[in-house]
Amino acid sequence: MRALVELVRLPAALTVPGDPLAGAAAAGRAGGRRAAALPAASACLYWAGMALNDWADRELDATERPERPLPSGRVAPGTALALAGGLTAAGLGLAAWAGGRDALAVAVPLAGTVWAYDLLLKPTAAGPVAMGAARTLDVLLGAGAAGARAALPAALAVGAHTVGVTVLSRDEVHGSSGPLVPAAALATTGAVALAAAAGPARGGPRSRAAAAALATAYAATALPAQRAALREPTGPVVRRAVGAGLQALVPLQAALTARSGRYAAAVALLASAPVGRALVRRVAAT
Repeated sequence: MRALVELVRLPAALTVPGDPLAGAAAAGRAGGRRAAALPAASACLYWAGMALNDWADRELDATERPERPLPSGRVAPGTALALAGGLTAAGLGLAAWAGGRDALAVAVPLAGTVWAYDLLLKPTAAGPVAMGAARTLDVLLGAGAAGARAALPAALAVGAHTVGVTVLSRDEVHGSSGPLVPAAALATTGAVALAAAAGPARGGPRSRAAAAALATAYAATALPAQRAALREPTGPVVRRAVGAGLQALVPLQAALTARSGRYAAAVALLASAPVGRALVRRVAAT
């Protein structure tokens, strides 16, 4: 069980439920079973992507990360592939149960993007864009096809952040050859923070103030580690910046959710952040 937890990077899934919650808030979707089932569907698809990632990278990890579950022999490659398939089916099933064709119209492209990234696009120049597209679709999952237009600004904010973190993550083993990549991540975080704080707020001045405060928390979570990577772009420092970028997703999602007047959901997202930080100390999230 410990090996499977490591395989799917279990703690990192706490950064996922906020995506569909932010999308649902932006589109004005009500609660009900959508509010519970779509975040669960999102988590299943995320875990599927993590298992598939390690299956696809098993030969590379044998050299770079021999302690990972597959190269160390603690999980068989066939088990990882079967788990990826099963979790993908579970995610699609939950999406269908929660929102029918409206949700599946987003969930199916999301699952396809996850598999395309892991099997084909990850080592290419299109890799970070594909990862950003997956997170963008994850936000739109909460809105469904009918609410996608209203949720698109929030989805693009999460997607842009993800592109920056993904580009940075390519250097988390050997380090960055220069300051360009950490500087790009810094610039992306600043732009996303401004967009989250200054975007249109459905709840008026109160929502705008809450979004600005949470956007500041988002920037405060990501920027210090990214500045450290800019000064010292070694593998361990870059890896910490990637981890901080993942953790920063939660206050970003909370800012986008609060901007739509869903304060209870924003508070619930923030409450999950300390749990995620505690779990990351036990199981690597990157």
